[in-house]
Formats: sequence, structure tokens, C-alpha cells
Amino acid sequence: MSSFSLLKRALRTLQHESTGRTPQRVNRWFKWLAPGLLVKRWLLLSASGVLLTSLGLAIWVKLTPIFYFIQFTSGILETIANFIPSNVSGPVAIICGLVLIFWGQTRTVRSITEVLKPEKNQELVDVLIAHRRLYRGPKIVVVGGGTGLSTLLRGLKVYSANITAIVTVADDGGSSGRLRQEFGVLPPGDIRNCLAALADQEKLLTELFQYRFRTGNGLIGHSFGNLFLTAMSEITGDLERAIAASSQVLAVRGRVLPATLSDVRLWAELADGRRIEGESHITEAGGKIIKIGCTPTNPPALPAALKAIEDADYIIIGPGSLYTSIIPNLLVPQITEAIASRNIPRIYVCNIMTQPGETVGYSVSDHIQCIDDACGTKLFDAVVVHRKVPSAQALIKYAQTDSHPVFFDREAVARLGRRVVLANVMDEDETTNLVRHNPERLARVLLRWYSRAGV
Repeated sequence: MSSFSLLKRALRTLQHESTGRTPQRVNRWFKWLAPGLLVKRWLLLSASGVLLTSLGLAIWVKLTPIFYFIQFTSGILETIANFIPSNVSGPVAIICGLVLIFWGQTRTVRSITEVLKPEKNQELVDVLIAHRRLYRGPKIVVVGGGTGLSTLLRGLKVYSANITAIVTVADDGGSSGRLRQEFGVLPPGDIRNCLAALADQEKLLTELFQYRFRTGNGLIGHSFGNLFLTAMSEITGDLERAIAASSQVLAVRGRVLPATLSDVRLWAELADGRRIEGESHITEAGGKIIKIGCTPTNPPALPAALKAIEDADYIIIGPGSLYTSIIPNLLVPQITEAIASRNIPRIYVCNIMTQPGETVGYSVSDHIQCIDDACGTKLFDAVVVHRKVPSAQALIKYAQTDSHPVFFDREAVARLGRRVVLANVMDEDETTNLVRHNPERLARVLLRWYSRAGV
């Protein structure tokens, strides 16, 4: 009985397939004509090819198909003219042609817009104008590291897409230091911050890149971007290729380059005679720095960084920690020589507040003199100095850590042969009273000075 039931079920299935095979096959063919598959245009192209081939064969055997086609077309037009007056058929044909042109152009622009528009509320023409303006902007090279550099880049990317950030790789603290010790890779922290700052309207990816793990065995304190760059360095073979790959993921506007691919370790000699090894330990030592250097001595510069400096229209140094973010880049002799050899606008952005363990009691001229001493030459022509003093609450908060506004000693700066750009470029958080450079205002001041520098 069970075998019989199984046989009946098989026969019923075969009958159903035989009766539904033809409609299913027809439906399957019609699916190829569904909108959005981009198949109809190629079918039309193939049909045109068949028609053109047939026409060629007809001409070859002297069947004069063009003559008959023209005769057939003129007959149709003559018939239409006999029924419809020319003063009606002519305007109707013109209107139909204009409608087809308008429809075709509208659909074409809409298709391009859907691909190019990053946001639905933007007009395509605005996107194209902004894109053209950014990529015609000046070629800017920014040298530094830390949060100061990423803050500046966030403002500069509004004015130019031709930005190259040359970043220090001397960091050995925090997540970067742990990855450097465990995997032997160059520290990715400052590079990660710069990539995130230059990301072009990729908010979610930027947040992911900056995400820091709060739990997990071995993950606590690491940022996703640091781990990503470390993994990419292992896969691609070096940090430069890893940065290039990450830049594509984040749609970075500009480039981020390490100053060197050498495993650089900072050291500092203090006024009390101590010699401190390691970037993170220099600030923690809390002494007055009288000399700073690196191991190995005279590390080679990244060729791409030298090429960026050679092609630059404008070079900006800072802002950032004087001894642990700015000067480490300038300890690469080829970088220093390349900057010094360029006869283009070069400017230094001085910090707003002194930094405990590095620049306690330093004035603007002290910052400039330290850079000159470290390089052995004059690297920049002007310096940006913040004009206003932070609020009383901010001053009290910073004074608790022995940090104070950088004093502007105008006469000493003049003796060092630097022009001064005084501007209000500070942001103060009303909740925490932390003082930072304002990205937009700082970038605006720097670009205004550049335009007035005769370039």
C-alpha cells in the first residue's frame, strides 16, 4: 500500500511539472526583461548588430536596401502629410523630439547623481563644484603628530583635498606602545587619528576606527583602528601600504605618511643629568629637557614624504607636543633638509598652553628656538599665536597641573626673524574647561595667510 501511495505521488508530481513547464519557461524568459538587470540595453545592442550585419550583406549582394528603406520611409511620411497638415505634424514632431531629449538627459543625470551624491539632500552640481574646488586647492604638507595635528587636518580638508600629513612614529605608550612591543610594528596611534580626521563624510567608519575596547582579555585599551592598521601592516608588509589600504576604506581626503619606516626610539637629556629613553617616559620624567634625539641616529625618510615636500605649495608645522610630536619628525635629517630647501610659505602653529613635563614656563620664542636648535636651521617664516587668554576657570584647572598659557614675547620672536599671525583660534569646552584649537578657525587663518604670502 505504501509503494502504491509513493507511485501516485510521483505521478502527480510529474503531471504537475509537465503542465507547468511551459508557463514557467515563459516566465523565466520574461524575467530577463525585468527593470534594473541592465539586460535590455544589451539585447537591443545585439539586435542592432544583427540588423547592421544583415544590411551589410544586402549591400554586398547589391540589393540596394538603403534605397528601398528611404523609399519606404518617404512613403510613410507622405501618407502622414496627406492626413495631417504640415503646420501640425511639424510642431508635434519637434515637441516629441524635445520630450525624448529631455527625458533621456534627465534619466542620465539621475543615474549619475545616484552614484555620485554622498547625501540625498545635496544637488549634483554642488557636489561637482565642491569636488573641483577641493582638488584644485593648494598642495599642503602638515608635519606633526598627536591630537593637535588631527585637529588641524579636520579643518584643512574643507579647503583642499591635496593634503599630506607627515606623522611621527616615535610613540611607545598606550595601545600603540603595546602593539609595538608585542608585534614589532610601528606605532599606529597618531596615524589612526589623522586618517579619521581626513575621512570624507564616513561617520560610522570613523567612529569604528576610533572605537576603543573596554572589555576583553588583551583587548582593553586598544582601539579598533590600531588593531586594523597592525593587521594590515602584517598583511601588506609595511605601514605605508597599510595606510594606503586604510585610506581607501575610510575615503580619506588627502594622504597620511609616516616620517620614516625605521623603528625610532626617542631619548632626552634633562637639566638634572638624567637620560630618559622612550617617548612616553620623557613626559613622565617631569624634568627640563635640554636635548632630544633618537635611536637610530639619522633615520632615513620615507621617499613619498620627501616627494610630498618637494611638490608642496605650503608647509605647516604643528600644532602638537613640542618634544614628542613635532621635533621627532624633524630628527629625520632628510625631512628637515627638504623643508629648509623649499622657498614657499612655511608656518608654525604654536600651542596655546604649556605642557607639563615638556614645555613648562616656555614662551612662544622658546618653542621656536627649540625647533631651530633641533634642526640646526630655520624651517619656517611665520608663527600663529593665539590672541586671547582662556577663561579664569580654565586657567585654574590647568594651573593645577602646572600648565599655563604660552606667553607671547613679541620682541624675542622678532629677533628670531619670524613674522607673527595673531588670531583667535581657540575653543574652550564649557563643561571640562579644556582648551583646544578650533579646526575651522585655525584652517581659515592659515589659508588666509597663505593667500597673502604672494602665492
